[in-house]
Amino acid sequence: MVPAADFSSSSRPISLIGLDRNELEAWLLALGEPPSTVRMRARQIFHWLYARGARDPEAMTTLPKDLRRRLAHEASLARPTIVAEQQSRDGTRKWLLRFADGQEVETVFIPEEDRGALCLSTQVGCTLSCRFCHTGTMPLVRNLKAGEILAQVLVARDALGDWPSAREGRQITNIVIMGMGEPLFNYEATKAAIKLALDGEGLAFSRRRITLSTSGVVPRIEPWGREVGTGLAISLHAVRDELRDELVPINRKWPIAELLAACRAYPGRRPITFEYVMLRGVNDSDADARELVRLLRGIPAKVNLIPFNPWPGSPFECSSESRIRSFAAIVEEGGYPSPIRTPRGRDVLAACGQLKTSSRREPRLRTTVAALS
Repeated sequence: MVPAADFSSSSRPISLIGLDRNELEAWLLALGEPPSTVRMRARQIFHWLYARGARDPEAMTTLPKDLRRRLAHEASLARPTIVAEQQSRDGTRKWLLRFADGQEVETVFIPEEDRGALCLSTQVGCTLSCRFCHTGTMPLVRNLKAGEILAQVLVARDALGDWPSAREGRQITNIVIMGMGEPLFNYEATKAAIKLALDGEGLAFSRRRITLSTSGVVPRIEPWGREVGTGLAISLHAVRDELRDELVPINRKWPIAELLAACRAYPGRRPITFEYVMLRGVNDSDADARELVRLLRGIPAKVNLIPFNPWPGSPFECSSESRIRSFAAIVEEGGYPSPIRTPRGRDVLAACGQLKTSSRREPRLRTTVAALS
């Protein structure tokens, strides 16, 4: 069933990246495609966009020539521009991407022996101001559109030569939605992008290989599990409200007890990952570890311990290796796997908490915390 979306007055050319089959059908009808063939043509275009990574309508050889000509004039398959690319000594790659309006985000690819994870951004800047995070020193500039979130996958596959989607040995196997921004404050666009990423006839990612990370937007956690059902990661970082209020200010709106209640109700079947950045003398004591075990009791979970990744002007230091190992031992003895994350991409500021661009906020932007009040 074609949705009620109206493309008749849309500006030309329209970006096709981010459109699903129904939206492609509606657009093709507005373009003058006969109703008898519109569904087939939409499926063909969908395949070329997301399964084959086509960047030019002329490459869509299963389409008639006249439709390819119309696409060339009326549609855009353009990706965001790669402004800069950096590669770490450990193989991590970071791309600075610029969108049509000049705003920029960073996207990171982390290759490992048995998988490759792509870290996606969902906002330009961030509204959360987490004190240990470089992105948190930026203002929130704007939300990304679904197509802009999805385009990060296309750019990375282009750069890595990772097409077509459905093939053995592809490099990008996992998506982690934990780049710049809070994805649950950009819920609808993030949901639309990830549903497209999950489509078996397109990008063909497995639900169990996608994880969304949130700092704790409690009202959006259960709907995400019910409507999308990916893995869930919680940026916890403290076991007492007074400390988490300081480190992760969203805690003042939804404190730890409310956040953990939402985690207990999460519909997903996989254990929830709790992310915990290790800050010397701040949150890394044995007492903190024991309290963490107590808080998580009854939640199927694992705890990722993240050595703090420094950035210019940061007020924190990383806990010592011995302190992190002692903390991990207590958590594991309490029944929760507690792997210590190996920092990746630190030398190019691509590691967890290090992403930042020079984008600036427009003066009339509203913060998104208030919208959920």
